[in-house]
Amino acid sequence: MTREIAVVAFAQTDHRRSTEESSEVEMLMPVLHEVLAQTGLRTADIGFTCSGSSDYLAGRAFSFTLALDGVGAWPPISESHVEMDGAWALYEAWTKLLAGDADTALVYAYGKSSPGSLRDVLTRQLDPYYLAPLWPDSIALAALQAQALMDAGHADEPALAAVAARSRTDAEANPHAHLKGQVPHGDYVVRPLRTGDCPPVGDGAAAVVLAAGERARRLCARPAWIRGVDHRIEAHALGVRDLTDSPSTRLAAERAGAFERPVDTAELHAPFTAQEVILRRALRLGDDVRVNPSGGALAANPVMAAGLIRIGEAAARIHRGASDRALAHATSGPCLQQNLVAVLEGDPR
Repeated sequence: MTREIAVVAFAQTDHRRSTEESSEVEMLMPVLHEVLAQTGLRTADIGFTCSGSSDYLAGRAFSFTLALDGVGAWPPISESHVEMDGAWALYEAWTKLLAGDADTALVYAYGKSSPGSLRDVLTRQLDPYYLAPLWPDSIALAALQAQALMDAGHADEPALAAVAARSRTDAEANPHAHLKGQVPHGDYVVRPLRTGDCPPVGDGAAAVVLAAGERARRLCARPAWIRGVDHRIEAHALGVRDLTDSPSTRLAAERAGAFERPVDTAELHAPFTAQEVILRRALRLGDDVRVNPSGGALAANPVMAAGLIRIGEAAARIHRGASDRALAHATSGPCLQQNLVAVLEGDPR
């Protein structure tokens, strides 16, 4: 890489179960205003804009074009969109800046899961010929993964409950979290997953600003330099995968440089407690690494924005000096099917 690229600003909504009183644009606009205000930039100063969202959640085609009303697309801007979590939009913007096509980028993502049944909607991402017609929902598939992990001897129900408790406790310091505090014991949602093992369903949005080189240093007192990003995908058919492992995460981390030096913080996009156990093993994270100090996806999981939030939370800790080298992870699809890993560093103090 010939250019240094950094996250220089991050903002997010207060995540809630429902924002039925506002549209996607109305939910997004305050976040965009806040993230630009942190840098002093205006929309006209942004060289490239990229977004991540899902038409399946919105229930209409090309729904992302409406969100551009919140960005301001006149005069004409350089803009792109991915039908993925915003972490993949950040990857596209990062490559754009690396190529020298822009010096700054605005990346945002949003999702409103409250209008429909998220468990049913997510079945539409499965194999359309053999698996999707069976309508296995996202929690049932995560339960299969959790049970496989237990059968392999890598976790048990008390271990998963400890993950949930730690996440909710850490979320108490996060003003944007959806759930925080004591985890209710709860009934089984799908055995062996209880209520606390599953993510909340809610609405939310997030945005980051990227900048290159000296521009980043002028915009942020301590930029979070992106030292590497990589993303990989598992086989589409769940039956040919080992659900207790995540080789795509391991490979993405290796290619991103995560194993070159230890990290002190890891923001993992693990919507289910068992998935954190799998990711910790794949990423070789020891007990000395602070995992999900924000509370993670168990505390707030706005679909299409939760992965970008992991990168933003890791970057924010570097900005305020709470971390020097952090790993951020994003996932998409059932049972950790697609995985992105980013490594961020702050300047030496």
